Amino acid sequence: MPESSVHHTDAVVIGAGPVGLFAIFQLGMARLRCHVVDVLDAPGGQCTALYPEKPIYDVPAFPQILGGDLIDRLLDQAKPFAPTFHLGQRVEGLARTEDDARWRLTTGTGTVIEAPVVLIAAGAGAFGPNRPPLAGLEHYEGTSIFYFVARRDSFRDQRVVIAGGGDSAVDWALSLAEVATSVSVVHRRARFRAAPESIARLHALAEAGRIDLVTPYQLHALEGADGVLSAVVVADLDGGTRRLEADRLLPFFGLATDLGPIAHWGLDLQRHQLVVDPATCATNLPGVFAVGDVASYPGKLKLILTGFAEAAAAAHAAYGVAHPGEALHFEHSTTTGVPSLSA
Repeated sequence: MPESSVHHTDAVVIGAGPVGLFAIFQLGMARLRCHVVDVLDAPGGQCTALYPEKPIYDVPAFPQILGGDLIDRLLDQAKPFAPTFHLGQRVEGLARTEDDARWRLTTGTGTVIEAPVVLIAAGAGAFGPNRPPLAGLEHYEGTSIFYFVARRDSFRDQRVVIAGGGDSAVDWALSLAEVATSVSVVHRRARFRAAPESIARLHALAEAGRIDLVTPYQLHALEGADGVLSAVVVADLDGGTRRLEADRLLPFFGLATDLGPIAHWGLDLQRHQLVVDPATCATNLPGVFAVGDVASYPGKLKLILTGFAEAAAAAHAAYGVAHPGEALHFEHSTTTGVPSLSA
C-alpha cells in the first residue's frame, strides 16, 4: 500500500516491541485486524536494538531465551494474522474522525490510519543513550564506541573498556570476558548496582585476573585517530589519571526516554506513564488502551510477562469497542485454534 493513502483497520498498535507484537496475536485471536507503527526500522524494540544476544530468564516456558530469538518467535506467532507494519515512522497526531466513530492517526511520513481501537505499547517511548561528555566522542561512535551490544562475537579478541555500574555494565562485562582479549570496567564508585549474583561473579573474575575493575574512576579522555580508538584515559576523584589500552568503549549510562507526541494527546499521565484501568488497560480516552512499560496502575510490575497479560486483557476489551453491542465469547486457544482473518 502507498504510505500516502488512508488505511482502515480494526486496531492500531503503536510500538513493535515484544508486548506490541504479542498484542497483534491477541487482537487476532479476538478477530481484530491491525496495523503496527514503530519509530525503529525493524520490529523488536529494545530487544532488537539493545540486547538481541542478551539472555532473558523470566519468559514463561523458556528457562533462557535471547532477546532476538524472543522477537523472532513473537513474529512467527503473529504471522497468521498478517499485520501491516509501518516501520521507521513516529505517530505524530491522534484525533477523532469527523463522525466520531474512529481514531485517525497520522505519522511523520504522512501515513494516515483510521481505526476504532488504538493500543499503545510504546514502552518508555523513544529512547537513546546518555552519552558521556568526552571531547571528540562523535568521531568514534559506530566504529569504536558503542552504546549496546548487537553481536557479542564482534568484540572477540578486542580490548574492551566498559563504563558504568548498573546491570548492563556488569552483565556485558561477564559475557564479553569470555570472548574479548581484555575487559576493564570503569565505575566512579567501588560498589555496583546490579543483581547480587552478577556482582559476585564480577568480583570472582576480577580476582582471577579476567576482568580489571577500575574504581573509583570516571572517563576523562579518548586517544586514537580516524575513528579508531587506541586508549581510554580515566581519572580518579583527586585528578589522577590512568591510561587503559582499548579497541572498544561501551558507555552504559542508561537511556534517555521521551514519550514524544503521545504526551500531548490528552491522556492521563503519571510520572511519564499512561494511567490505565488494570482490568482492561483502558486509558481515559475511549477506545485507547495502553500496555507494557508505558502503562501505569498501582502494583504494576515492569516485566515483559506483565505486558503480555495486559495485551490479552486489552484485546478482549477492544473487541467491544470495535464491535459495539457484540459480546466476545471467551474460548481457550486449545478449542478455537488460530482463527483466520481472511475475508
